[in-house]
Amino acid sequence: MYLSFIAILLIGIIAGCSGSKETGANKKQTVLERVEKSKVLKVAFEGTYPPFNFVDDKKNYIGFDVDVSNEIAKRLGVKTEFIATKWDSLIGGLKADKFDIIIGQMTVTEERKKSVDFTDPYVVTGSVLVTREDTNDITKLEDIKGKNVGVGGGTTFEEVAKSVDGANVKLYKSVSDYIQDLQNKRLDVIINDQLLMGYNIKENKLPIKITSGILNKDEIGMAIKKDNADFVKKVNEAIAAMKEDGTYDEMYKKWFGDSKL
Repeated sequence: MYLSFIAILLIGIIAGCSGSKETGANKKQTVLERVEKSKVLKVAFEGTYPPFNFVDDKKNYIGFDVDVSNEIAKRLGVKTEFIATKWDSLIGGLKADKFDIIIGQMTVTEERKKSVDFTDPYVVTGSVLVTREDTNDITKLEDIKGKNVGVGGGTTFEEVAKSVDGANVKLYKSVSDYIQDLQNKRLDVIINDQLLMGYNIKENKLPIKITSGILNKDEIGMAIKKDNADFVKKVNEAIAAMKEDGTYDEMYKKWFGDSKL
């Protein structure tokens, strides 16, 4: 009986040691370890949000976010791989390790901080009201009461629109869809980013106009899976270095001129 007890005890100890080694061997990589090993930074965004991230005539991704992503990858010593993802699937995909980082005009909010970590802001902007050229009675936020208002679902623009009682807020998945509905008179007004709208109105000669000042200030950060502080630090260092040496300003002026808030 005594020998049997000793044998069982030894088997338990061996099994315990074996389990410890297996746990160590199967330890999941951090995002930074994955990026450094693969030499690829997988960047997610919508890919339909000019001038930040969109596709050119040659089917290549271009835009401010693309330039920023490429510069960060360069400073990390890796290459970029861009993954276009629907807005409402971005955070879920990040948490599922389908990509390493979201660089796609995601406003830093307390609610989103519960799901992801953010880098330091790399864009500061704000939302504005946009109407057709023949509309002159919607110039401030309270004017959207009783109006058909188009915004992107799950965005800070939705929150701004819904803050006005009596506004008929309609949610969209694509900004191009609600710009089109505004032009076709299905909507009275839309709310979106001042940089995006200013660029698109000018570049595409759209028959619409910005009619308000900044409704709310948005700080845009890059989203990273939680518990990856080392990766957040590395990206923050790259952002800071880009701003310090003037690279960031060159990219900003390329897409937006001098239109900083």
